Amino acid sequence: MKRFLLIASHLVAVAIGFAAGIYVLPILIAPEAPTLAQVSQSVGQAMFTGRFSRDLKGSDALHWGEGMLHVGPRAIALEGRVAPGPDYRLYLSPEFVDTEADFLRLKPRMAHVGHVRTFDNFVVDVPPGIDPAQYTTAIVWCETFGQFITAAQYR
Repeated sequence: MKRFLLIASHLVAVAIGFAAGIYVLPILIAPEAPTLAQVSQSVGQAMFTGRFSRDLKGSDALHWGEGMLHVGPRAIALEGRVAPGPDYRLYLSPEFVDTEADFLRLKPRMAHVGHVRTFDNFVVDVPPGIDPAQYTTAIVWCETFGQFITAAQYR
């Protein structure tokens, strides 16, 4: 019995360490967040604005975003924060979504804009061929874990 408890306690410790590593590693390797001046430069070219909110149906204590989103023809910028995590991607959707199921349903009609690599403010360049005016909503999605993070309707 003592041996079983020893093995079980070590397995629990390894699992907790692994989970903590998944959460902390993106924070440790994230590049420096853009300054407010850099975000403001992108904001000056914005055609639309939206708001990330923590109280969306698909968001929770570990998966959320908050702040003002500024959408321009060449860049999308956030003045705010998203919960830290790995492999975040920014998508544009033709419809507002606020759950994982809605995201997966509409993903074939969405445009993948790029990676979100910082958690306090971000600026993501819009690739050529994507017109944000053709969409209504920006979504932050965790590709690795298939997890909805947050969304903002900007149009």
